[in-house]
Amino acid sequence: MRDGLRRCTVCRSETSVIAGSIFAGRRSPLVSWFAVVWYVVNQKQGVSALGLQRVLGLGSYQTAWAWLHKLRRAMVLPGRELLCGTVEVDETYVGARHTSVGGRSLGHKTIVVIAVEGDRAPERVRMRRIPNVKRDTLADFVLDHVARGSEVRTDAWTGYDEIGRYRFDHVVTNMSSSGDPAHVALPHVHLVASLLKRWILGTHQGAISHTHLDYYLDEFTFRFNRRRARHRGLLFYRLLEGAMAAEPHPTKNSSANPANSLRTAESGERSGYPVPRKAIAARLRQAADVPMQRWVVASEVTLQVVRSGGATRAPVGAGSVRNAQVSGAYR
Repeated sequence: MRDGLRRCTVCRSETSVIAGSIFAGRRSPLVSWFAVVWYVVNQKQGVSALGLQRVLGLGSYQTAWAWLHKLRRAMVLPGRELLCGTVEVDETYVGARHTSVGGRSLGHKTIVVIAVEGDRAPERVRMRRIPNVKRDTLADFVLDHVARGSEVRTDAWTGYDEIGRYRFDHVVTNMSSSGDPAHVALPHVHLVASLLKRWILGTHQGAISHTHLDYYLDEFTFRFNRRRARHRGLLFYRLLEGAMAAEPHPTKNSSANPANSLRTAESGERSGYPVPRKAIAARLRQAADVPMQRWVVASEVTLQVVRSGGATRAPVGAGSVRNAQVSGAYR
């Protein structure tokens, strides 16, 4: 149909390609969303809301924040493959330092449990914010993210005692008796925990609330698992695929209470649309210093390709995106 809707030949009902996705109910052009997606996947260290606001010339910080959080909800696809082989599991504490507490005392911090796949080097990771380090909580995390029969390496904390009962090869390392520090006995999981905290302090300046920490963990997982990706176009395709699978989340439901108006950097006038396409493309070229390829294209065609699960004419620009089968390196 000319208006971009699809009509059922049986019941004659009309629907849109973006219905049921995070793009549903949008008030900005899809090409503006594509610009944001391309900029997000092109930045190796991640993107802050303030940085996105400056690059695209958005007049509201809340708008940039809301757009990024919608994309973070799409960075973890449902039904992901479980970790297998050798998996290290440990928990870390995210938050400001507090001198009055120590050990596994919570204080003002948040507990994050991490699972890292790999023997000689870390490969894939899974993370989750948990309320406590009790046996049921830690066992549920391992069951949800690690395949049965895998070798699970942990420390001697009693919260991991039940793991061996679920057909896992549980390898326990007692830190106090081994004589080695924790980052030597379990190197991969402590490396990932260190990178996570460095990423939070560096890219986001530590300004992450406990309420929204889960979505930042999803973004870190998305970037870490795809750190060896050679083609930005594949990441662009993968994030669009997640955006079409994610549930819609209206901006008005966001706790940031974003102002739904945008402001162009040149005129300073409020409007219902972001910066014009040429201005966005110019800013992205300057910020990313990479070819823009061809993402400013027919929006409905691109989303139709992503939703169908395969593309023979995906207008993203990278030839490898046209292959419907994405290798396991991009899980």
